[in-house]
Amino acid sequence: MTCIDEQPAPVLIISGTRPEIIKLAPVYHALRGAQSVRPVWLHTGQHSDMAVQMLDCFDIRPDHVLERQGSTLLDFSLGCRRQLEGVMGQQPWSAVIVQGDTESAFQGALAGFSHGVPVLHVEAGLRTYNLRRPFPEEGLRQMISRISRLHFAPTLRAAQALEREGIASRDILVTGNTVVDAQLWVCERHHIRRRVQGRGHILVTMHRRENWGPDIDNVCAAIADIAREFPWMTVLFPVHLNPVVRDPVHRHLGALPNVRLTAPLDYLAMQQAIADAWLLLTDSGGLQEEAPTFKVPLLVLREETERPEVIDAGCAALVGADRQLIVRSVRHLMDDGDAYGRMQAAANPFGDGHASQRIVARLEQMLAPAPAPAPAPAPAHAAAPAVAALSV
Repeated sequence: MTCIDEQPAPVLIISGTRPEIIKLAPVYHALRGAQSVRPVWLHTGQHSDMAVQMLDCFDIRPDHVLERQGSTLLDFSLGCRRQLEGVMGQQPWSAVIVQGDTESAFQGALAGFSHGVPVLHVEAGLRTYNLRRPFPEEGLRQMISRISRLHFAPTLRAAQALEREGIASRDILVTGNTVVDAQLWVCERHHIRRRVQGRGHILVTMHRRENWGPDIDNVCAAIADIAREFPWMTVLFPVHLNPVVRDPVHRHLGALPNVRLTAPLDYLAMQQAIADAWLLLTDSGGLQEEAPTFKVPLLVLREETERPEVIDAGCAALVGADRQLIVRSVRHLMDDGDAYGRMQAAANPFGDGHASQRIVARLEQMLAPAPAPAPAPAPAHAAAPAVAALSV
């Protein structure tokens, strides 16, 4: 509870991309319920139309929307940082909250750090220790960790990675991943549940920069093999709009009758697509976290993952862009019901839906004024005369 004459502490939440909005929205709503904190949402404009959809989905109206400048990442970064400086100078901020590993998160953290404002990093500690995979996310998340005050690790493994890098355990809190909070919120609010009978479809997504080029061709060839071998199984493939991805996908798969190539799905449509899926093939980090909520097994189209918990829990397998391994893995799950059942998570290894409440509680603890020191006891030699006087 705040005193009548106290004002809630202003906390700046910085988002720029669709995944950031998803994972910060539950934190925002939890902060709005905290009397000691006033959350202020800033959107950098890194994603535009997709971001508007996501903000509407979570009933968020940003307090600040920056103007995206230029067409290159450098143009965006320079314009973002310049505009952030203006917002940072508007008032004293109690904290800056960023999420994950985007350019927006890095610029937001750097702005907070430059102004001496504590930076709180949601989903801290994810690591591959391969700066090229994923690129540039791995480098950005490591740099954000160097300047953050509090680190909200989604899992114990992530917390251990931070501790090995020399971050004090008192500054790390294992919260679970807020993506699960977001899923549960939208499933209840928008009535998302499995709606198909039988196996459902195979859901495919692929967009990461490190898979551009021959890897896309290899994955598409594998999907074509699967579609021909199992003509009764529908493959749903929402295709990224970047021509580097879109063109080879349509070239390899556009003529196959049981492959549905669609435009990218919005968040609610994607959650419904996961709920109705039999299997998910993806190079997305976020979908690795989301699929276990719906007990959908994953084949990860990457050589490594910064979310190894999904592998350890048996929910997923790494297959990279290996055409033969992808086809062999799908065929195995088709033929072996027990193997498929073992990949259906009993519980999501990334969280229980209460990560946001843990984050808010730790933030309030950080912002709470230090208790007044107890009065020091009088020195022993000063107490003696008083005792003597009473005894007279």
